[in-house]
Amino acid sequence: MNPTRSLICAAGTAVLFLAAGHAPGLPEAPAQEPTPAPAPAPAVLVGLDRVQEEGARMFRGKKVALVAHAASVTAEGRSAVDVLRGSNVEVVKLFAPEHGVAGRVAAGDRVPDSTDPDTGLPVVSLYGEKTKPSPEDLEGIDTLVFDLQDAGVRFYTYMSTMILCLEAAAEKDIEFVVLDRPNPLGGERVEGPVPDARESVPASMVNTAPGPLVHGLTAGEMARFVNSKLPRKAKRLKVVEMKGWRRSMIWAETGRAWVNPSPNLRSPDAAVAYPGTALLEATNVSEGRGTEEPFLLIGAPWLRTPALTAGVSVTGFALEAARFVPKASRAATSPKYKDVECKGLRVRVRDPRAAKPYELGIALLFQLRRQPEFQWRTPNALDNLLGTRRVRDMLRRGETVTAIVNADAEAIQGFRQDRRDALLYK
Repeated sequence: MNPTRSLICAAGTAVLFLAAGHAPGLPEAPAQEPTPAPAPAPAVLVGLDRVQEEGARMFRGKKVALVAHAASVTAEGRSAVDVLRGSNVEVVKLFAPEHGVAGRVAAGDRVPDSTDPDTGLPVVSLYGEKTKPSPEDLEGIDTLVFDLQDAGVRFYTYMSTMILCLEAAAEKDIEFVVLDRPNPLGGERVEGPVPDARESVPASMVNTAPGPLVHGLTAGEMARFVNSKLPRKAKRLKVVEMKGWRRSMIWAETGRAWVNPSPNLRSPDAAVAYPGTALLEATNVSEGRGTEEPFLLIGAPWLRTPALTAGVSVTGFALEAARFVPKASRAATSPKYKDVECKGLRVRVRDPRAAKPYELGIALLFQLRRQPEFQWRTPNALDNLLGTRRVRDMLRRGETVTAIVNADAEAIQGFRQDRRDALLYK
């Protein structure tokens, strides 16, 4: 701090600088609270931050529709719709993905059309009666802007929403702009199977995106990759790139606060475990919905925990015995084993950079199938999540975890080559 103290005379015309301490004949100045240091700027500026910095010039004079949710915010927490409207951009409509614009609707629940209470804008659901904007929805729109924080795994539905919006923009021949954000799994981790032909596993919102289950792409890169494959390309696709993001980054290195992109994905650690522990959604084992740590707690009333911990050892993770009681909430209206104590495991992420979440999921399934009470929720539930029947078939035959994981190696290498022209970051 400056070792002097400023006193401004009552007339406000003169300023006296006095050394710290009590000056004769003058009352002691009251102690002042130290001014807190400003928060350091994040290492990564996302597309929305850059739009804000530039006064949203690229959208001036256009009628804009926005695909957004609760995590569509700047580094200081300002929402995408506020950034655009505050820069005198004419936002005329919002589109809602799974979980809704406010990010509060439980997983899988339909999102209704509505009116946004804060802005009065109409909200068109893309997770209800339809999943793709209709030509009528885009009538009079100049630019469709996509700003969702994704989780980096195919069965997280936001990339499906982005792909369908990209297709709709291409068909309507309007501008499609992606405000890019970090992939919380990084850009180097690529894991899991590619989808089968559609006649084998029908397309759905959890298996629309191409490539391996964990694709290592940002939303902007996925848009570029998909657009290169479309029979009718979006000629006016633009990506507002991030500043400072590198493919090797874990979330902590971005310097950004974690804002839940969905009600149950509540931390960077949960995001790292999610591609593996979410596979338990296909089973009668709880994936932790209805608890304080979804996707980091797994269990069931009948689970034999020692056998599970003894049989699962995966790079980057540690497993601890745990007990929990799932409770119904807005985030999980009907969790498995509601109000029943479950025995199971807490998943600790020890090394988020080295962690292998898909291998964790396969190792858990391999061991869980040995417990007599284990069941698939439906015969094809895992197929739908993964986009392929092969993994369930290999598990049924008793093939090893290593064999199941390694079966994807050739397809992963091919995808790494195929995606190169779509990459925006090193």
